[in-house]
Amino acid sequence: MRAETGSNSWSSRPSPRRSSLRVAGMALGLIGLASCATPPPKDPDALAEYKEANDKYEKLNRKNFDLTMWANKYTLRPVAKAYIWAVPRPLRNSIGGLYQTMNEPVVFFNDVGAGKPRRAGDAFVRWCINMTVGIGGLIDVANYAGYKHHDNDAGLTLATWGVPSGPYLFLPVLGPSSFRDGVGYGIDVGLSPWNYVPRGYGLLTFNWAYNIMGTINGMATNVDALDQVMKDSLDPYATIRSAYQQQRKAMAENIKNDHRATVPDWYHNR
Repeated sequence: MRAETGSNSWSSRPSPRRSSLRVAGMALGLIGLASCATPPPKDPDALAEYKEANDKYEKLNRKNFDLTMWANKYTLRPVAKAYIWAVPRPLRNSIGGLYQTMNEPVVFFNDVGAGKPRRAGDAFVRWCINMTVGIGGLIDVANYAGYKHHDNDAGLTLATWGVPSGPYLFLPVLGPSSFRDGVGYGIDVGLSPWNYVPRGYGLLTFNWAYNIMGTINGMATNVDALDQVMKDSLDPYATIRSAYQQQRKAMAENIKNDHRATVPDWYHNR
C-alpha cells in the first residue's frame, strides 16, 4: 500500500531527501536477503501457489509486517487519527495536492521513459498550472481545466519495458515493494529536480516540516483501509501482498494501453 500520489498507497510519496534514506535502507536490507529465502515446496499445487505469490522471502517479510503492524498500532495509527480529528478534510486534500504537484516532474520523466509523450505533456501542463495558479498544488486548478492527475514512477516504467518485478518485499514501516520497485525508487530520487535545490537553514527547516507533514498526511489517507484489512482478513499479510501486486500490474497495463488524445476533452467540446 503505497502512496496515494505516487503509485502506491502505503504512505504519501516521500521527498527526495527522505527517499534517499529509503533507498539506502533498501540496499542494506537486500544485502542479507539471500540467506533468508524460503525454498520452493515440492507439492505441485503448493509450488504453483508459491510461484504466483512470488514471495521467496516470506518468512522475513512476515516478520517485517508484524513489526510494522506493531508500530502502526502504538505510534503511527494514533498520530494519523489525531491528525484526521484536528485537520479538516479540505485542508488534508490540499496538502495531498501539494505533494502530488511536487512529484509531478517525476511523473513527467517516467511518462517520457515509457514512450508516452501525450501523458508526459499532460503531466507537464498540470505542473505548470498548479505550481502557479494552483498555489503550488493547494488548489487543483489543472483538474478543472481537463488535465487530470495520473500516476507513474520508475518501477512502472521498468515494467512497461518488460523488466520482471522480482521477489515481493515487505520493508519495515515503508510497506510493500519488490526488487524492481526498489530500483525504481532509487531512479525516482535522481529524477526529482527538488533533490538538486541548495538547502540553507530556512530550506532545511521547511524540508523537515514538509517531510513530517507529508508522512502524516499519507498515513491519514490510508489508516481506515488498513484498519478494515486487519479486521476482516484472515491473513492480512497475504491480502496486502495480493492487493499490491495486482495494483502494480494493473497500473503498468494501464500505462501501456494509454492512447489518450493530444488535447483535453474540454477543447473538443468548445
